[in-house]
Amino acid sequence: MTKRILGMAAMTAIATTAMGAATASAAGTTDISGRIYADMSSISEKIDGVKTSKDGFGFDVKRFYLGVDHGFDDIWHVAVTTDFTYSSATGLTDVYIKKAYGEAKFSKALNVRIGSTDLPWVPFIEGLYGYRYVENVLADRTKFGTSADWGVHVKGTVGILSYAGAVVNGGGYKHLQRSKSVDFEGRVSVEPIKGLVAGIGGYTGKLNKDMTGTTTFHTATRLDAVISYKTDFFNVGGEYMHAKNWKQVAAAPTDSADGYSVWAAVHPGMGFAVFGRYDHTKPSKKLQPTLKNDYFNVGVEYTAAKTVNIALVYKNEKNKNGNWATSNLSGGAGINHKYNEIGLFTQFKY
Repeated sequence: MTKRILGMAAMTAIATTAMGAATASAAGTTDISGRIYADMSSISEKIDGVKTSKDGFGFDVKRFYLGVDHGFDDIWHVAVTTDFTYSSATGLTDVYIKKAYGEAKFSKALNVRIGSTDLPWVPFIEGLYGYRYVENVLADRTKFGTSADWGVHVKGTVGILSYAGAVVNGGGYKHLQRSKSVDFEGRVSVEPIKGLVAGIGGYTGKLNKDMTGTTTFHTATRLDAVISYKTDFFNVGGEYMHAKNWKQVAAAPTDSADGYSVWAAVHPGMGFAVFGRYDHTKPSKKLQPTLKNDYFNVGVEYTAAKTVNIALVYKNEKNKNGNWATSNLSGGAGINHKYNEIGLFTQFKY
């Protein structure tokens, strides 16, 4: 109930452009924006051959971002973005504040935000991938990262070099609570020619689990790398992730994970695109050494308007020899988890 009240209040508050897709508003003006990810699909999900509660046909609003950005002058801004989610599987709507920050835009080379806003890695990959409305990117999908958190954020661009860094709570934007330490996430990238981007990033911290009275055993770390090339006709790219003790901060055994994601899209013209993606992850190399997670999607997209995308998509995901919760898989008991989904996925933005 508290989340819903906060979310409804934030609808009338000052907020940022949805998902950081637009620049900050001009001095003395207020910009309102929004973005909706919705789908109508049929899901088949089984754990060890037994259907789960997700199995069936339904309509979901995966994300609804509503934002307003106000600029006091050329430097100072203040913003908030609300995050609405609805699931037909549960029939529940949750509302969060995803972004709420004050911003000092000193120059192209130095932008400082205090509050909750985009983290350096996941939103960066979303921009390169281009199909966030169809699926979360690798770290977000497999629960080894998130898109926003509370803290101090800096970013900038100098020539072909871009950077971003954040000192954050570590619990993600849905959890605002104190702990004994802070986490750090950073990224540097280069664009030597138009459309060609290469970058590396990293994360280290306790993930907001070292609260007073709580014992922690490990520090969670993640190393990331990406290369992408995008033109008007095609988009290809891939990222790599290696993580340690992401789920073991408050548990004695150690663990590690690694995975990669590759994607491609072709735009033949007339508003159409054909796209696909494949992810392979070993999410628990020490505690579940034979566990593998494989995911792929293929689809055809039509850009109905500059702000409207519609895609017919097929998704397939499976855990083999173990269990691991992802954006699609609910986790739980069982050693063979299979997920298939086919449907229409849409993105509306303004």
